[in-house]
Amino acid sequence: MQIIPAIDLKEGCAVRLTQGKMESAKIYYKNPLEVAKIFEDMGAQYLHIVDLDGAFCGKPQNKEAIQNIVQNSTLKIEVGGGIRTEEIIKEYLNLGVNRVILGSIALQNPSFARQMAQKYPIVIGIDAKEGKVAIEGWDRVGRILASQFAEKFRDSAIEAIICTDISNDGMLGGINIGFTQEIAQSSGKLTLASGGLSGLEDLERLQDCGIDGVIVGKAFYEGKLNLKEAFKKFGE
Repeated sequence: MQIIPAIDLKEGCAVRLTQGKMESAKIYYKNPLEVAKIFEDMGAQYLHIVDLDGAFCGKPQNKEAIQNIVQNSTLKIEVGGGIRTEEIIKEYLNLGVNRVILGSIALQNPSFARQMAQKYPIVIGIDAKEGKVAIEGWDRVGRILASQFAEKFRDSAIEAIICTDISNDGMLGGINIGFTQEIAQSSGKLTLASGGLSGLEDLERLQDCGIDGVIVGKAFYEGKLNLKEAFKKFGE
């Protein structure tokens, strides 16, 4: 099972939100590279980065902080937040990012996302409230069910889907395993769970249910999960 620690960026700092609300942002590290190096030292191979400012305004806002991590760590990095054009995709890949996450633009224009996946390493981010896809930094909820949206990528070249139950995100109340399984079944793609991980017991449940991987956020930042132990016990 892939265990991927996360850094959410707001105004250049590593923060965490509760249920996707920007006003809930809590700063954990003013220098995101510092926590990236901690993840690296603990045994992480991958890093999940979200440009929160970019997600809300529709274009990258924390590129300098991301570039600093890319250039000063050995982690394989995936980035999302405000990536809505092929030009931006290429800019991130040219920086040394390993793969790019498409969210809002994938919902608005699935054919664009599928086309980009034919040319570049693309991951689809599916974030849902009450089963329906949310976009623009989780600020707006669409009409399409997350499972129906996931099905649009079944025969595509995307590398993975990251699915987040927004109501669980940052709550430390446990992953919505049923939702994750539904997305995996609908898409037929490698699926990473996100939102609500509370500790090692959650990882055991995810592994027992055959989930491909998980994004780790607040559980680490709040000291609820020993990542070094998690990598040894569950990581690839």
